[in-house]
Amino acid sequence: MSTYEFKLPDIGEGVTEGEIVKWLVAQGDAVEEDQPMVEVMTDKATVTITAPKTGTIAELRGQVGQTVPVHSVLVVFDLTGGAAAPAAAPTAAKKDDGPAATAVGDIRETLPGMGLMAKPAPAPVKAANGHATATPYFSDRPLATPATRKLARDLGVDLRTVPPTGTMGRVTNDDVRRLSSDAGQQGSPQQAHAPAGAPVAARPATAVTSSAVDQRVPLRGVRKRIFDGMSRSKHTAAHFTFVEECDASALMALRDRLKPAAEKAGVKLTFLPFITKAVVAALKKHPNLNSAFDETTSEIVVRGGKHIGIATSTEAGLIVPVVRDAEQKSILDIARDIQRLGEDAKTGKVRPEDLGGSTFTITSLGAQGGLFATPILNFPEVGILGVHRIKERPVVKNGQIVIGHVMLLSLSFDHRIIDGHIGAAFAYEIINFLEDPDRLFLEMA
Repeated sequence: MSTYEFKLPDIGEGVTEGEIVKWLVAQGDAVEEDQPMVEVMTDKATVTITAPKTGTIAELRGQVGQTVPVHSVLVVFDLTGGAAAPAAAPTAAKKDDGPAATAVGDIRETLPGMGLMAKPAPAPVKAANGHATATPYFSDRPLATPATRKLARDLGVDLRTVPPTGTMGRVTNDDVRRLSSDAGQQGSPQQAHAPAGAPVAARPATAVTSSAVDQRVPLRGVRKRIFDGMSRSKHTAAHFTFVEECDASALMALRDRLKPAAEKAGVKLTFLPFITKAVVAALKKHPNLNSAFDETTSEIVVRGGKHIGIATSTEAGLIVPVVRDAEQKSILDIARDIQRLGEDAKTGKVRPEDLGGSTFTITSLGAQGGLFATPILNFPEVGILGVHRIKERPVVKNGQIVIGHVMLLSLSFDHRIIDGHIGAAFAYEIINFLEDPDRLFLEMA
């Protein structure tokens, strides 16, 4: 019998394992090339992997709910058309001697900000004298070419622990060789670095007793990614929140005037594009709010582009698709992007290039606006804006009490980097643009 072993492909940058969600074929099934075989969920996406060849399923390795490493054998094919081989227990992954096949299919579910919600950094390594050394480098999503990835595998180097020196933060071959050489002198990478996913703080695990009527749901996939990201943000950044009112009367009037023209262009015009443009205009005046903190170098990285993350609720959890280069776009362009990203998020079709790399995030509770909230930073960003529902409230104008349309804004900042008066000034800059929204057209690129 001529067989072919299909390995779990490298689904995306930094993905090291995947959870089997659903088998679409069974042992003994005859399959055609490109026929859907299995749904696999990683911490980034759920993808449908298709058959690389025509043949018969001789063996399925892995059960639904099982997590399997990338480049381990997932399916064994019988290419002769003969009877399927008897089922066998899962075996350990073989050493990969070359590039694996790639996954195909639609992305159905994706985590917000991906790279920005990296696993907690490992704890400092202790030297022989017992003193802590500098925290090792760790990135959940290393950027590297397939050739560099293969070199890392051949040298036994964990690519996630390699400090990059290439353009756009890409790991080069020299970076891998340098770390391999250092490890040869100081010990293996496994000895020099804490394991991925080390807890944010060293504390005893809390056990929860349960009864027969309780249900235990494994923390996996997207929800685990959110869990880890929010925990790291809350326990790393020094959050402080600033809340203020905004008179949205002029904003409502402007939106109502422009709404028919937007509809003719096929765009649903909400308040969010105006708010996004106001944030961009305020970021130009306060560039430190458009930054991130690089823990590996203790540097504040002030971003040149304004890439605004739009927190979006989905059945899988909260994800953050990104409006790229918002400073170069009109309000109509931003509205078009937000509409597309929202629809893609709801249907699970967000593209990988629409996720990650945001420099500032907006989260809107819409109709469930509440009074105010304390948004959690999309770490390592240093600022986030929470938008609440516009409500009719009594306000004082020209010494008279009238009914006004009031919107509360909640902004959280990383107090380690953003001082209180800077955060307040940034908030009022946004409010001034929203209370006099015609000024936004002066900020057009």
